[in-house]
Amino acid sequence: MVNKEKMNLPELKKSLGQIALSMKKYLPGLIVCVVCILAYVVISVLSPNVLSDLTNTITSGSANKNIDMEKIAYYGILLLILYISSSLCNFLSGFIMTTVAQRYSQNLRKQITEKINDIPLAYFDTNSTGDILSILTNDVDMISQSLQQSLSMLISSIFMLIGVTIAMFVTSWQLALVCLATIPVMILILVVLLKFAGPQFLARQNQLGELNGLVEENYNGQMIIKLFNAEEKTVEKFDAKNKQLGSTMFKAEFFGGLMQPVMSFMSYLGYAAVCIVGGLLINKTNPSVSMGTITAFLMYVNLFQSPLTQIAQAMNSLQSAGASGSRVFQFLAENELSDESEKKEYFKDKAVKGEVTFDHVHFSYDGQREIIHDFSATIKPGMKVAIVGPTGAGKTTMVNLLMRFYEINSGKILIDGIPIADMKREEIHSLFAMVLQDTWVFDGTLRENLAYNTENLKEEDFTNVIHDAHLTHFVRSLPGGLDYEIKDGSSISGGQKQ
Repeated sequence: MVNKEKMNLPELKKSLGQIALSMKKYLPGLIVCVVCILAYVVISVLSPNVLSDLTNTITSGSANKNIDMEKIAYYGILLLILYISSSLCNFLSGFIMTTVAQRYSQNLRKQITEKINDIPLAYFDTNSTGDILSILTNDVDMISQSLQQSLSMLISSIFMLIGVTIAMFVTSWQLALVCLATIPVMILILVVLLKFAGPQFLARQNQLGELNGLVEENYNGQMIIKLFNAEEKTVEKFDAKNKQLGSTMFKAEFFGGLMQPVMSFMSYLGYAAVCIVGGLLINKTNPSVSMGTITAFLMYVNLFQSPLTQIAQAMNSLQSAGASGSRVFQFLAENELSDESEKKEYFKDKAVKGEVTFDHVHFSYDGQREIIHDFSATIKPGMKVAIVGPTGAGKTTMVNLLMRFYEINSGKILIDGIPIADMKREEIHSLFAMVLQDTWVFDGTLRENLAYNTENLKEEDFTNVIHDAHLTHFVRSLPGGLDYEIKDGSSISGGQKQ
């Protein structure tokens, strides 16, 4: 798991690069989206010129009280067509990007779900369930929202910036320079804000995962919390984590939220500068500047500075995506269980006798502190063996090794003389019935829980297993018998679950 509070630029680039590479299959949709964005930008850049012509027509006509209404109507209809076309292209680009983002997040969740089934049990012993769930939900949601909101915004803003800059210089190079004079200040502000906001977004995602882990732990441990009167201490611990998350979220949103008002202030300065300089140029009877030119430039200022604001917001959002992507792709890069597709099934056509042999077994969880030291034992078929010892002696570890939840460091474990290292895990698991200390039943009928993942069972198979477990009277006492619906596991006792 990512446990760093800060994400530097190389890490951000790496994370965003991984997101980009994993979106290759959605390239056709993205290309169509870019075409729509390009059309939207071209239309948006052309519109101020039409508005400039409309303004000049009104201005020149009003001087001699003879306004050409046919021209006014022509420019008005042309503007209406341009604005409708622009809105349609903008809608299409947004719709396509939303579709791509949602399908991409669906694919990420599918990858994570498949990954969970291939990760060794040791991973789940060292990472909280809440943090893993946070990757599947919060982090994937953050990537989806960021792509949906920021990617099309970033592309359109870059295109718009280039297009408007060209259009401004074509219209009036003097006023274009006035607008460009604000860029260094805006870039400096953006760099400062992004520097402060970036680490906070990564810290927010990490702390959110920790808080989810704490909530999951407290929820599952309610009985123990109440038994030891630890409610107050638990609430204090939660409040501390929650306040820490609240503080980080406030800082992230504060620095991220500063971008919009700062950029708006710079836009207002741009409006004022264009009006002042434009007025001075008109007073000097500059033929290249008219009232229509100033009107067009007021729109250009908005079209020019809005992309800068949107780029800042997009970068802000992409930092969140980078922080979440770092956690998601680190999870997807975790080591998986070894491929066993080439291994054969030893007990497919023959019955297992049940002889289990531990042959000089050594095992360590972390590779440093050995838990099992040169253990050897043979359990003959039909024997009943109890493994006893103090806490931490390795009782559960031996069972985990027998089930191949962990791989031994040296030695062998054999079933009927066959090393379990040569067998498929699925086959090993099918040979054992394992009753855990922490019992779990699924919502559904008693029959469905008894037959969990086992096919082709007959009614007599259910009758026999119920009889062998001394549960015949219990099942008969339930409404519906085997078809009794179990809800949340609270309708039966712990012993009955086992």
